[in-house]
Amino acid sequence: MDDFEAYVSAAWPRLLRSAWLLTHDWHRAEDLVQTVLARAYGRWPRIRDGAPDAYLRAMLASTYLSWWRRKWRGELPTERLPELPAGGGELEGVELRHLLAGALARLPRQQRAVLMLRFHGDFTETDTARALGLKLGTVKSHTARALAALRNDPQLLALLSEGVRR
Repeated sequence: MDDFEAYVSAAWPRLLRSAWLLTHDWHRAEDLVQTVLARAYGRWPRIRDGAPDAYLRAMLASTYLSWWRRKWRGELPTERLPELPAGGGELEGVELRHLLAGALARLPRQQRAVLMLRFHGDFTETDTARALGLKLGTVKSHTARALAALRNDPQLLALLSEGVRR
């Protein structure tokens, strides 16, 4: 299983990014990737012959969704976003990424999983539906609703309209 270790060493950063897009927490993302890799280890001879990144991203999404169904959903501490800085400059891209991450975190979990697979994992609608066990129409509606929510997010709109005024 040396090839599994080599694959994990090479794929860890991109799998961790995919997991972070789902969880928005680096610690949970690491737990998610480790859980998926532990499950994938026994199936590695079958997985490696296909498209391992796509297979593991689908496992990330389905494991993430199953964790949510089983987990307690009590209070979760969050920090308030600081006021936006008055000036522009080199931190503007960081600010936009931060606001975009917040907007993604406010989406329902299935919509976030669909967006991760469709646009980060480069899955087709059909592959996304298959990976998440959803109907094709559900994937399409989740995608449309999530993109509409992002387009209408007040914080993103404020930042983008502020950029137009500059």
